[in-house]
Amino acid sequence: MVAKSIDQKLKRIYDEQMKNIQVTGWENKKGHFNDIVENYDKIRPNYPKELFSDIIEYTKVNDNKKALEIGAGTGKATIPFLEAGFDVTAVEIAENMAAFLQERFRNYIKFRTIVAAFEDVLLENDSYNLIYAASAFHWVDPKIGCPKAFGLLKKGGVFALFRYNYIPADGEELYEEIQTVYDKFYRVHYKLNKRPVKDEYGLPSQILHRFGFNSLNEYGFMDVTSKLYDASWLLSADEYINLLDTLLTTGIYQMKTEWLCIQE
Repeated sequence: MVAKSIDQKLKRIYDEQMKNIQVTGWENKKGHFNDIVENYDKIRPNYPKELFSDIIEYTKVNDNKKALEIGAGTGKATIPFLEAGFDVTAVEIAENMAAFLQERFRNYIKFRTIVAAFEDVLLENDSYNLIYAASAFHWVDPKIGCPKAFGLLKKGGVFALFRYNYIPADGEELYEEIQTVYDKFYRVHYKLNKRPVKDEYGLPSQILHRFGFNSLNEYGFMDVTSKLYDASWLLSADEYINLLDTLLTTGIYQMKTEWLCIQE
């Protein structure tokens, strides 16, 4: 019953994407996520607290802290930096999500929202101690976004990228049943048409697949470091199906969250 429902859901999502095959990048995000703001905020999991602690510690700045968030969504990764004293500017292309953000953080005087794609927004160089993106940088054209982030950062500033990585549960009956649906309606349409493999997340090929670039060193960044955080997430069948509306990739119950921090 669960697999059948997921089969139908994936087919509908795939059919809708095929109708808009020419719409890519931020415009694709804008159209899709503008319609699912409340469900997105409700169903997407929070990131591990340790992740934020590590990024803040790595940034090593005490006064006049300024952060830029790329693709802020509904603010899943915003509060920890506001509470750490950062002045946060959130760039979000989806108008409905930007309105949600503005309402959510209306009591934070150090928060503001800009409705735009990161590639297009006009900002002053050498302005930020921290630039970060939570499950959003794959929407950015890295040939534009990476050098732009480098220029916007102050000397010694930090560029932090993190996202969910769903861990395969190979051999589990439900997982295998769901993956046959993904094989049929999703992976068959992409060059990378194989299932995710846990041990491959740190490979250069996977950095390219998940973030869109081979290495940030080629854009002038130094001291590149990464870390995986383990977390468990239990969903009912209905919650899992609702999750599919917020994902354009595969999912399963356990996840790892990765952050990539680069200092100039």
